[in-house]
Order: sequence, then C-alpha cells, then structure tokens
Amino acid sequence: MMEAFKRALAESRSMYEGLKGFRDVYPAEMAAYRAVMDTVEETARSYGFREISTPALERTEMYVDKSGEEIVEELYAFEDKGGRDVSLTPELTPTVARMVVAKQQELSKPIKWFSTRPFWRYEQVQQGRFREFYQTNVDIFGSAEPEADAEVLSFAADMLTNFGLTADEFEFRVSHRDILGGLLREFDADVDTTNAIRAVDKRAKVAENEYLDLLYEAGLTYDQAREFDDLLLAGDDDLDALTEWAESEQVHDAVTNLQAVLAAAEDFGVREFCDVSLTTARGLDYYTGVVFECFDSTGEVSRAVFGGGRYDDLIESFGGQPTPAVGVAPGVMNSTLPLLLQRAGVWPEEAVATDYYVLSVGDTRPVAARVARDLRERGHVVETDVSSRSFGAQLGYADSINAETVVVVGEQDLANDEVTVKDMASGDETTAPVDAFPGEHDRPTYDTFAE
Repeated sequence: MMEAFKRALAESRSMYEGLKGFRDVYPAEMAAYRAVMDTVEETARSYGFREISTPALERTEMYVDKSGEEIVEELYAFEDKGGRDVSLTPELTPTVARMVVAKQQELSKPIKWFSTRPFWRYEQVQQGRFREFYQTNVDIFGSAEPEADAEVLSFAADMLTNFGLTADEFEFRVSHRDILGGLLREFDADVDTTNAIRAVDKRAKVAENEYLDLLYEAGLTYDQAREFDDLLLAGDDDLDALTEWAESEQVHDAVTNLQAVLAAAEDFGVREFCDVSLTTARGLDYYTGVVFECFDSTGEVSRAVFGGGRYDDLIESFGGQPTPAVGVAPGVMNSTLPLLLQRAGVWPEEAVATDYYVLSVGDTRPVAARVARDLRERGHVVETDVSSRSFGAQLGYADSINAETVVVVGEQDLANDEVTVKDMASGDETTAPVDAFPGEHDRPTYDTFAE
C-alpha cells in the first residue's frame, strides 16, 4: 500500500516538472537579470535606438524560405487552430525585416530599433544555451556607411564596459563575408560558397580533418582548402596581403570596407576591442558584409558570447526596396552574456531590494496606507502588511526583503502624533511627527529625524 502511494506521488511530481531547456527564475536571481537588461537597454537608448514590440508567433514559411526545410527540426513549429503552420520565433531579424517592409515608405532613415524578448529553439541544451532564451536585438536599417557598422560595434563595447568589463575581459573578432566569398572564387574549382563559409564558421568547433573535409565537400581540393585557410590566417595580420594575392575586385572592395569600418571604430573609441579574425564567419546565410562575434578573452566561456553583422539583402528578399542593414543581438538571459559577467565578477547582486516597509500595529491601517502611498508617489519601493501578522513577524519579513527603512505605525505612536523610523542596517530608531512623514522629504530615513 505504502509503495503504491510512493509511486503515485512520484508520478504526480514528474507530471509537473519543468521542461528541459526551460528555466524557472525566482525573484533574487531575476533582480540580477533585470539589472542586466536595464543596462543593455539604457545603452541602446543612449545611441538613439527606439524600442519596438514583436509577436511570439510567425508563419513557419518565413523561416523555411530563408533557411530551408531542415530548419523546421530546430523550431517549435505546429499547426494553429486556423490551419496555419506557425512557429515560436527563434530569432528576430526576419520579423523586423518584415516590419520594415510593411512601413518602409513611412519610416525615417536610418531606422534604429531595439527589442528585448524571449525566443525559442529546439536544440541541444549546453553551456549558455537553453531552448528558451532572451535577447536584446539592436539594428540599424537604411545606412550602408562604415559608420553604421562602427556604431553597432560601439554600442556593444559600451554595453560591456558599462557593466564594468575592460579590454582584458572580452574581444570582438571582426571579419567580412565578401572577403571569404571573394577568396573562394579565386580558386579554379566549382565551389559552393555558402557551404564553404558554413565550414569556416565551424572551424573552431571541429577537428582539423573534419574542417578540411567540409571544405572538400564544398568543392575545394584538400590542397586548395589548406591554402584557403592559410590565406585567412595571414589576412588576420595583414589584410593587404589578401589584395596582393587576389585579383578579385570583390576582395579588394571588401578589404577596403573592413578597413573603413575599423577606422571608424577607432574614431568611436572602440578599436582596442576589435581583432581581425577572418575565420569568424557567422553561420546564418543572410549576412553579407562585416560580421563579428564577441568572445571571453580568458576562454572560460567557450562559446561566442554574442554576434552580429551586416545583412544588406534581407529587406529586399522580403519584397521591400533595397535597404542596407546591420545589427547585433546579445543574449541577456539563459544565454552566454550572463556567463561572461559572472566569470568577470561583475554580475549584479542577486537580491531583492525594498526601500521601505510600513509596519502597522493595531487599528492604524488608514494612516499606514497613507504613508505607504505618499512614499510610493516619490518613486520608492514600499511594502505593507497584507497578512495580519504580529509586530515580530512583520519585522522579520522586512528583514527578509532587505528593507532599508521600517516605518512603524502603531496605536501608541499615533497617540503621540508620531511614527517610529527604524534603520534596518544599524538597528537604530527614532520618531518623526506623523504629519511630517514623509512630508517634504523625498527619501526620509532615520538620519533625517535623528538628533
């Protein structure tokens, strides 16, 4: 009988366990995540990026058209009640491209948007990668100038330094897709450029032989694959060496563009964070020009922290007018940016914070409610008793929520036309006239009224 009960209890518990790749986040930890999101968004706003909101569902067709049928295996895709094939959004770029096309003639250029929201991908759970994660997407539409690329790099660098990171903590590995494509076309071979660039994107994640095999499958001979890889490594130190080797105008133009972006990054004060790394390719096919990825300089966070780049053809592919675009998307929750901040020791404190707890004892609710309301009107976080607890229980709760100041509104206090103001850190307390609390004071504390 007891064993059957235990089995039934275990089964009922398993029914309500969280799904793999999804996380519950409780208040203290969420306070740290909220601080991260606020810093990222405040940095975006300081550059003039405007916030947008986007839907959680899109037509699955939108992702299939851009990435092929195989992408469906990585989506949370299903048929809705209207018979439409839809998916939870795995990324934002196609959505914002659709939004730009919808109102392209009405929008002033450049269009500068940002958005923080969750995304969903059905993929293997690993370090810094969950099936539900939050990203802040930051995009510029309508400028092909190097300054637009540099501004995205500058935003990303300022975001990280605003957390307290230094140039010793992270690096941007910057590349150019047209350099890769142009070099590949120089070889006397029928090369599938898209698959070859995908191979480059996997270079650091697979063994050398597997990497060369991927280039071979894309159309290069093994000797050509090694020569191509040697060129990429040489270009990291000397971009001009590529233009000397290649006759392609595409390579010359791409090198010139990358150098112009790096020069603008110098003027914007963020060149020190940028390293040329032509083996950085970014896996998504819609990238067209400069691309970059952010890495932890110590290597403790093994994957890219985030990445971005230029995607000049995407708006036109959605039926819009040709519109250059560049963007970046740091993951702010269930992703790798938090891992970098934790590794570097700049992760925000995981704790709830409360400015005031108004402690009510006896028949004092009208006055206690008025005090709480006045404090909230001044922009403070204020809690009051909603459970009819004792004095001691309320004080213990105030301590558990890290209340900075407790305001005691008791029957005896009111009989003396006063309230008691207690500093929770020191334990010191004093009294204040009830009519003068908070009165004209923006943030009254124990020190305000102590003699």
